[in-house]
Amino acid sequence: MEPEPSFPSPSLSLTSRWWSKETVAIVTGANKGIGFAMVKRLAELGLTVILTARDSERGLAAVEELKAQGVGDRVNFLCALDVSDPASIKNFVAFFRTTFGALDILVNNAGVSFNEIEEKSSRVVLEQAVAETVINTNFCGPKLLTQALLPMFRRSSPNYVTRILNVSSRLGSLNKVRNSDIKRVLRSETLSEEDIDGVVSLFIENVKNGTWKTQGWPEYWTDYAVSKLALNAYSKVLAKRYQGRGLSVNCFCPGFTQTSMTKGKGTHTADDVACLGANLALLPHQHLPTAKFFLVSAPPLSPGIGRIIVSSNSKL
Repeated sequence: MEPEPSFPSPSLSLTSRWWSKETVAIVTGANKGIGFAMVKRLAELGLTVILTARDSERGLAAVEELKAQGVGDRVNFLCALDVSDPASIKNFVAFFRTTFGALDILVNNAGVSFNEIEEKSSRVVLEQAVAETVINTNFCGPKLLTQALLPMFRRSSPNYVTRILNVSSRLGSLNKVRNSDIKRVLRSETLSEEDIDGVVSLFIENVKNGTWKTQGWPEYWTDYAVSKLALNAYSKVLAKRYQGRGLSVNCFCPGFTQTSMTKGKGTHTADDVACLGANLALLPHQHLPTAKFFLVSAPPLSPGIGRIIVSSNSKL
């Protein structure tokens, strides 16, 4: 999956309003940073939003903060959701099924990295436990949550399109991979979930036996990059499976954003990114793409209007 060369006009979302307060969105990892900003923006635009967080206390505090900002009445916190824990996902989905039952938008934002922003190359040592935590949180978790929620995506009319927006990273682009065999697998038109799982298992095995630095994996933030590589690939598979069946799946790289992961450094804020992400998630059905990778490549020109690049190859 490579970056896309163009981005739909933000005005399409705001001038062609198709949603209402009955439209339900879930945003994971939303007690701070980009997730929190996405919840705020979607609530401002009138959707019903479920804010999720690993820690219930922090999740409830985030909702109270949004109430203080005047949008909390449209925001819900159901229970703790740790996307790296299958039991937590099962519990959350059960709560959601009972409370809401139908879903229109899923924003898989939750993610983790143990790398330092100043790192210019991969670490000398990568522990298996660390790599597994990153993979489970950034890839396996979003995949399991998506699969569990798929039966609940709304099918209100033949022309209605529900949406999945996976917050990813250009570090997971195929051009970061130096192993031709891995590239060949992930570029295949017959790519399957089993193929992706095989690539991830190979990476973990390389970490376990200490050979990961010589096997052609991405050099920078290696474990994080592989987790996003897998997420991008899964998005491609899912988009292809549901092409023309009322579900759009896209990836969105926020670029160098000022969050806790970047130690507050960045060229733009989480609110800037949230405006762009919300615009993409809310595009009118007739303008909504699928299997695309959108990248914020520079500071927004103005609130909600960003410089986005896309490769000439529009596929993930």
